[in-house]
Amino acid sequence: MTILQLVELHLAIFSGVAAATLAILVGRGACSRFPARLFRFSNSFKMHTSPRMIPASSAAARLFPGRTRPMADFLNAAGSTWKRTACVALLLGGGALAGAEARAESAWPSFQNGGAVSLSADLPTKWDAATSVAWHQDLVGYGQSSPVVWKGQVYITSVSGANKETYHVVAYSLKEGTKLWQYDVANPSPQESTSYVSKAAPTPVADDKGLVCFFEGGIVAGLTHGGEKRWERNLVTEFGAIDSRHGVSASVEQNADLAFLWVERTTEPYVLAVNKSTGETAWKVAGIGKTSWASPRLVPVAEGESHLVLSAIGFLVGLDPKTGERLWTFDQIAGNSTPTPVPAGNGKFLIGATTGQGESGGGNPPDSNGMVAIGRDANGQWAAQWIWHAKRATSSFGSPILAEGNAYFVNRSGVLYCLDQETGEEHYAQRAGESVWATPLATKGHVLLFGKGGTVSAVATGKTFEKLGESIAWEGAGAAPAEGRGGPPGASGPVLYGAAFVDGSLLLRRGDQLICVRTK
Repeated sequence: MTILQLVELHLAIFSGVAAATLAILVGRGACSRFPARLFRFSNSFKMHTSPRMIPASSAAARLFPGRTRPMADFLNAAGSTWKRTACVALLLGGGALAGAEARAESAWPSFQNGGAVSLSADLPTKWDAATSVAWHQDLVGYGQSSPVVWKGQVYITSVSGANKETYHVVAYSLKEGTKLWQYDVANPSPQESTSYVSKAAPTPVADDKGLVCFFEGGIVAGLTHGGEKRWERNLVTEFGAIDSRHGVSASVEQNADLAFLWVERTTEPYVLAVNKSTGETAWKVAGIGKTSWASPRLVPVAEGESHLVLSAIGFLVGLDPKTGERLWTFDQIAGNSTPTPVPAGNGKFLIGATTGQGESGGGNPPDSNGMVAIGRDANGQWAAQWIWHAKRATSSFGSPILAEGNAYFVNRSGVLYCLDQETGEEHYAQRAGESVWATPLATKGHVLLFGKGGTVSAVATGKTFEKLGESIAWEGAGAAPAEGRGGPPGASGPVLYGAAFVDGSLLLRRGDQLICVRTK
């Protein structure tokens, strides 16, 4: 398969976090809905379960002896411990999600906005590229990362040269599209720039102090918002060559203090946590040792904690973000090479997979698409288990998303699947447009699907399929990429890799261009 779509805080004082969470709810007019949400979150683990059997030889069987128990039994096995921590998780973990969702209106600081791709904004269902494109900028070189935004500045990464000799970080004004600065750094691992290797695929992260940027050639750098270097490291010099058949695509993940880098190389893969201010190593642990184009994702769990969840073919792994300790391993999955886990609240997350096949083949594709929950097992140890599997839905390069009580998956053929978020019951499966490489966005009343060829489709949220509109991101958009560098091996033409929404501006990133669609 082609890999060109290489898709792609910590504990505070309880009262302060709780107050912040309540402030978010009040600010969004949600106080009246909070008790109902609390009830739904606390009961979702008890109601909708999947009684699938676990092979006796699997790692999961060692966690759940004999067979898979329904999720309600899994959680109840921990007794009142889970119940005591549920409310704390909702305030600390769930509150983090609420904060991320609210933050999406004014900043987009990381890949997929840290998993918060459901927005309260009202984006248009259709627009005219001739009149609604506020600005566009041709980019230096080419790149497959997504834009990030912080306080009115848009940051984008790319690489140039026949052998990917130079990496670039460029800042633009969100309002006007004016180029503000450019930071260049030499690639310590140059290689021929073909359709079979990643091109500046990892997306950076931003916070109030600046950026942390990572490039698949082995450079990681901390920059100020003015483009000045705070620190820079060469991971090839420190830890050896990054040998990977098609490059590295994992974007940077972050919490308040640390940036997390996942280098799933062929030999001795690793996960590295660095201090965002100084670049110093906080911890370094072994990776999974399997093929992956997904990104690490912090998933809020019970007890006010988050786990750093990694997805690679045949495995999901949860790490302690403070130490890197592996807390759990889950092997009841296959084909999960590309979609990144999407937090769903209270220890749950959506996961997608493509073919459903492991590296040695086999597997039923929909069985690896669905909702997973992290919790304590009967022995008090962290573990993960399916809540539900899809019956037919599979994913492509973009991750599945949640919107208004439903989960949405888009397969390689552009078929959109709508499933009930709590039970996995399929509401419909309809062709909505092109295959998507960028993860969709959910807005008020509809989902935006970003076709890889530049067609943007709006589909109404809800149990019934209704296509509300279709727009093109650039002139000539909508045709599948033809021969050359932009698309699958041997294909060319512009490819839409990522999208972000901030302050009424929809940012679309294709390999060689950044486009801003203004909605207000």
